[in-house]
Amino acid sequence: MTLCASDIRFSVAPMMDWTDRHCRYFHRLLSRRARLYTEMLTSGAVIHGDRARLMAFDPFEQPVALQLGGAEPAALAKAASVVETFGYAEINLNVGCPSDRVQNGAFGACLMREPALVGDCVKAMKDAVAIPVTVKCRIGVDDQDPEPALFALAEVCVASGADALFVHARKAWLKGLSPKENRDVPPLDYALVHRLKQALPDVPIAINGGLTRMSQIEEQLKCVDGVMIGRAAYHDPALLLEVDPQLFGDPAPAADLFEAVDAFLPYVERQLATGERLAAMTRHLLGLFAGMPGARSFRRRLTLEAVKPNAGVETLLRAVGDVHAATARFAEAAKLAEPAEAG
Repeated sequence: MTLCASDIRFSVAPMMDWTDRHCRYFHRLLSRRARLYTEMLTSGAVIHGDRARLMAFDPFEQPVALQLGGAEPAALAKAASVVETFGYAEINLNVGCPSDRVQNGAFGACLMREPALVGDCVKAMKDAVAIPVTVKCRIGVDDQDPEPALFALAEVCVASGADALFVHARKAWLKGLSPKENRDVPPLDYALVHRLKQALPDVPIAINGGLTRMSQIEEQLKCVDGVMIGRAAYHDPALLLEVDPQLFGDPAPAADLFEAVDAFLPYVERQLATGERLAAMTRHLLGLFAGMPGARSFRRRLTLEAVKPNAGVETLLRAVGDVHAATARFAEAAKLAEPAEAG
């Protein structure tokens, strides 16, 4: 199974504590074409953990990829085989996360210093599965010179069979910056990723980091095959409604955010029936109406009421109703403020 450039034209980044199955299901309601990624799972968690809890997903989420963390080729190969049996569309190796947990395990961004080992990991997974294996990396870590560091890693990955590269266009500072600071403080170098694409024209390459608007995404697509969006897609999901029409020429699956929530309700009800709590799903919707009248009330109601033990879909409906009501009041006030037509 191969991965072509169009497959990675737009994707939502793997984000710890955020891109769980509920988040991905809702994102799929906003875009049918976006490629979705799980939170990172370590090879050990996949091999030894509660797979049903950690790895289950709804077929509606497809195409969905699972991101693996690890640095031991044999373990990654074994984990990759498990991932494939679950039906994921892709396995993505994490070579970019700078968290303390990842550093202690000597994987994630630490692997930028060990391209040969990354190559061994990629080859081991490619030998074990038929689905695509990709790599998400940084442009370097700490005092590395980014251009040779990135090019060395990329070349080894490609030689080992990697089907695509996702490059977060910042260094990671493993000492001195927190994971949060590593998402903002190191300067972006989009041009370096563009040069990598020029050097590897036949390799699907996507860029990640600092992109928040469709105009920026379209500009990047002139130079690379794909764009991966993280926090912007999570905090302002309305962006995803632009993806299908703007980037793929397909109609948006929902006319607006209100229609997307309506489409989410049957899923919410099914999950509640299994014992899932409302807050586990609605926590991913808090940024939904950002900038609209009633958004603050929407967030407040969900934050305070969705966590209650017996909270149901009516809580979500009331929160959306707050936005409807505030929007109507705003429109009426704007109408009254219009100057009267001259007689």
